[in-house]
Amino acid sequence: MILNTIFIFIKAFIVGGAICTIAQLLINYTKITSGRILVYFLLSGVLLQALGIYQFIVDFGGAGATVPISGFGYLLAKGAMEGAKESLFKAITGGITAAAMGITAAIIFGYLFALIFKSKSKRN
Repeated sequence: MILNTIFIFIKAFIVGGAICTIAQLLINYTKITSGRILVYFLLSGVLLQALGIYQFIVDFGGAGATVPISGFGYLLAKGAMEGAKESLFKAITGGITAAAMGITAAIIFGYLFALIFKSKSKRN
């Protein structure tokens, strides 16, 4: 039981670490901005899910694959694909419906932290 749990953590660490390593290599060795890297990773999650590949990564890596921004793209694509089975309208709204809890949490926690902490501009 404990060994199985440790193995789950190790797999998540390997997958999440590999995704983060790819992003760090792009930051270090290319002139691509961080914002574009985020968009590329989001779109890669959508594309890999559309091709049926990202589900295998999620099945293996669990949270290591779903927590990074590529996991958000995967979730949007998965929701849209499941919604498309029912109707065109649900194909359009399915991604947002699938990701609604995460989006809501991001908005609420962002607002709470904005109330608690004072933002400062970055000085060069």
